[in-house]
Amino acid sequence: MVQTTTPSSTDNYSNAELDLESRMGGVGTETTDRAVPVIDVNNWDLTDQEWDAKAEELWQAATTIGFFQLKNFGISKAEIEAAFAESRRLFALPKETLETVAKPKGKNVGFEHKSQIRPSTGTPDEKESYQLTRPLMDGLWLDEETLPGFRDNALSFESRCHDVAMRILEFFAVKLGFERDYFTKVHNPASDLHQCTLRMIHYMAVDAADNVPNEDGAPIWRAGAHTDFNCLTLLFQTDGESGLQVMPGADATQDVQSWTPVPAFTDILTCNIGDMLMRWSDDRLKSNFHRVKAADIGVDIPERYSMPYFAQADRDAVIEGPDRKYEPMTAGEYLDMRITANFSKAESAR
Repeated sequence: MVQTTTPSSTDNYSNAELDLESRMGGVGTETTDRAVPVIDVNNWDLTDQEWDAKAEELWQAATTIGFFQLKNFGISKAEIEAAFAESRRLFALPKETLETVAKPKGKNVGFEHKSQIRPSTGTPDEKESYQLTRPLMDGLWLDEETLPGFRDNALSFESRCHDVAMRILEFFAVKLGFERDYFTKVHNPASDLHQCTLRMIHYMAVDAADNVPNEDGAPIWRAGAHTDFNCLTLLFQTDGESGLQVMPGADATQDVQSWTPVPAFTDILTCNIGDMLMRWSDDRLKSNFHRVKAADIGVDIPERYSMPYFAQADRDAVIEGPDRKYEPMTAGEYLDMRITANFSKAESAR
């Protein structure tokens, strides 16, 4: 029997995150004094001793900066390039075609264009995206004639992402005192309550003449500062298409926030902890702020593609940390609470 609670639309945990996010709209400064660690997992061919050592490396990164990058993680550069080619094919279609598979109200699937508003900025992110969540895709696939092979290719890559995410979550399960397959069991692709999502993102190019501050003097934000709602994010980027910046939690409370750039390489996987796993770990694992930087005023902004995979537990999975710091609630309740709170905060920031 699934244990559930009846949460209000927000709780203190959610409000604290959103209040902090609403103060993240400034440009801030950049620093290279710290770096996101790069960890080689040798295509998961690890002895027991090596596995334990990698668990320690990942735990150290995830309990501090909340971000890490992986080398040799089991998906080849050619496979990643092929997935980005599918994304480029998709976004090359006319907008009116893409709008036939537009995101339904209240669901995080399908196509959306400049509609994601961050509480940190109060303005839409300068991007368009397409979200794939297996049980929710009825009516949200373009037909085979319009985009041949896209559905099969996207589902194949999504499955590869899921396998990698579950391998990473095994390390955190063990470090938290759970069984190794604890998180795998509650991220079930065959379940109608599955919530993991692959998102293809296209940041549009902007001509220098259009790259001007808004009426409040703020620059164009490609993606405003935020944390992720889910358990674990895998972010695929392409060589040279940088822009991602991260901030450890301690820096978020400073008057002027300091951001660390994350280099973009096609064969290096960037990973970060999300709010759901932070709660599940009783706050030991850190879901920290990140953004895609604002553009320098008055210059051409090239287009950029990225592809995150959001591992988020099935709707009936019960989130309860080993020390029971927070009241238990289901992953479905948690995401509904966060999305509702985030929407309300973003609207009030406009």
